[in-house]
Amino acid sequence: MSREINNIQPIAADIKKLIEQSRQNAALAINAEITLLYWHIGKRIKTEILGDERAGYGKKLISGLSEQLTQEYGKGWSKRHLHHCIRMAEIFPNIEIVHALRSQLSWTHLRLIISMEDGLKRGFYIEICKIEKWSSRQLQDRIQSMLYERTAISRKPEQTIKNDLEQLKTEQKLSPELVFRDPYFLDFLGLADTYSERDLETSILAELQHFIIEMGSDFAFMARQKRITIDNRDYYIDLLFYHRRLKCLIAIDLKIGEFEAAYKGQMELYLRYLEKYEQVEGENTPIGLILCTGKNEEHIELLQLDKSNIRVADYLTILPPKKLLQEKLHKAIEIAQQKIRAKDHE
Repeated sequence: MSREINNIQPIAADIKKLIEQSRQNAALAINAEITLLYWHIGKRIKTEILGDERAGYGKKLISGLSEQLTQEYGKGWSKRHLHHCIRMAEIFPNIEIVHALRSQLSWTHLRLIISMEDGLKRGFYIEICKIEKWSSRQLQDRIQSMLYERTAISRKPEQTIKNDLEQLKTEQKLSPELVFRDPYFLDFLGLADTYSERDLETSILAELQHFIIEMGSDFAFMARQKRITIDNRDYYIDLLFYHRRLKCLIAIDLKIGEFEAAYKGQMELYLRYLEKYEQVEGENTPIGLILCTGKNEEHIELLQLDKSNIRVADYLTILPPKKLLQEKLHKAIEIAQQKIRAKDHE
């Protein structure tokens, strides 16, 4: 009897996989159809009801439509939901775009994205969400953490942002500007008010899963305190990662305190060593990330780090109030864009 049960186990396991896969496929198909339905509803309301110039008339019709649909089909057809449908049709007027999105993003994903006013910001979350395969909860968390505003791309010219997003969409090619952030949120480390670089490094390794979530899912951990020997002298790279989509090694240097000019030379040495002795055929040039608790923008500009493979970013172990953080990030983006405009007029 036990022998018969053992013989059945592999078959049962395969059947379970088939059932789960079928259920998943069915859920995806239903979601895709629902998303298309909501777009058609929004399109119909927008063209035939809201096309009327009398705003009050449109509101009354939407209210009446909501009541009628709720009576017929139950909950889920509130005025708010109908406005979401309308917004969907406004943001994506071309049905071909909806067909492309509905197989990769759920209605919940799209509802979060269409609430954004900035078209570039919407494009960023759509493309990153697709490649990172975020759940709707993960997407919501990323939006609340102001991921777009913290990503290097947000400080670039509008055309650069469009080009990078289009390249990601059509070629699945990720630029470093879409990967690196500033600042990084390391509040999950639970560090005390005073700590050393070793404390920071140890805490990151203890919370490696959370660290990679903050960095991005394509980061793969390779080494801690990676020893490199140059002219009989030993140097140690704090953390070494590999980025799957960028196809390159990423050396991370952890610093307590503000950025100093000498850090650039140290990181350049690490990168040249990695390029010469560790980089393999088919990989791109290594990138360095210096994490510190503050930086002087003029230092960064004079050292021309924007033209090198070295990134400098702040990290926060304790998050400030969200309003203050929003103001700081929006100010940083505004300053970066002002500098770009000034260069264009030179």
